[in-house]
Amino acid sequence: MPGMINRMIVSNLRRRPMRSLVSVLAVAIEVILILMVVGLVNGMINDQRARVHGIGADIIVYSGSGSIITQLTGNTLPLKMGEVFARVPGVEAVAPVAYMLNQATQTIGGVNLEQFRAVSGGFRFLHGHAFQPDSHEMIVDDLEAASRHYHIGEQVELLGQTFTLTGIFEHGMGSRTFVPLQTLDKLAGSPNRAATFYIKVTPGVPVATVVERLRKLAPAVKVDSLQQYLSLFTANTISPVIDVFQRVIVGIAMAIGFLVIFLSLYTTVLERTREIGILKALGASRSYIVKVILRESELLAIVGIVAGVILAYGLWRFLEYAYPTLSMQMSWPWVIYAAAVSLVSSALGALYPAVKAAGQDAIAALAYE
Repeated sequence: MPGMINRMIVSNLRRRPMRSLVSVLAVAIEVILILMVVGLVNGMINDQRARVHGIGADIIVYSGSGSIITQLTGNTLPLKMGEVFARVPGVEAVAPVAYMLNQATQTIGGVNLEQFRAVSGGFRFLHGHAFQPDSHEMIVDDLEAASRHYHIGEQVELLGQTFTLTGIFEHGMGSRTFVPLQTLDKLAGSPNRAATFYIKVTPGVPVATVVERLRKLAPAVKVDSLQQYLSLFTANTISPVIDVFQRVIVGIAMAIGFLVIFLSLYTTVLERTREIGILKALGASRSYIVKVILRESELLAIVGIVAGVILAYGLWRFLEYAYPTLSMQMSWPWVIYAAAVSLVSSALGALYPAVKAAGQDAIAALAYE
């Protein structure tokens, strides 16, 4: 019996190749939408987390107001605070970092190279060298250089000013672009201020102990261990809008799969009214008819899921090649989630057509033209 059902389903799909193809593409688009949107969001978050972690600090001090994005783009902390933090027992080095958004898309970091080197170990230059203090020179990471086709010595328009690119460093050091701290402060209109302080703890001293000392010393700012701070990097904490956007896209994708499968199978049931009447006249039960329709939707969904995963992976690789700084992440849990959503939406879309087919009167169906 199962073999007969499967042969019947395959035969029905082959008789209507265009409709079957459209249904498969709808499910594939559903999968692609989920994987690409979720992949972009998770990729962006995990990339930012990895770059902050790559600095190598143990503690971070920041204003603590607003979302993580606004915290790291508002230069409100006086640089003199760093001198105070440096005298706290257990603190080995302190590096202030200022940030500024370039055209609301690119985060530019401002650092004092000597202080930053004491915390992070310094930039690992692949080409060129570091910038001079208080100059209109800049350095970028290798992914930014590849994405924008930069070369050493090039004049780059940045923050409304012309900067000379002096070095390309290995990615994973916070921002993708850095300029001198003094220069960024002048351009941002926040002299002698930083957005955050990265702190290196003396080896052997518990990080938690130093965190408590800093919190007592500066209760008006936020002091976290780096691990605690990185745990805040989620779609909801970075921006609640991102989490809502992600849910909306998943909902739209599910609606697409539901509607297309519903329309496809509903029209198929209408076209096969006489065939269904013959099956019922031969003794086919209501459950048998429902099983045929639902299994047909399952087959369309499975083929669409496989096609969607393959296409999403290919698109991911293309975007990774075309845009090196565009971080995406595809993981098996989300592939399984996308497949489950597609199967559920397809089953829901097939449910009414299946019930309608099973409820047809055999005599009326046989008389249908």
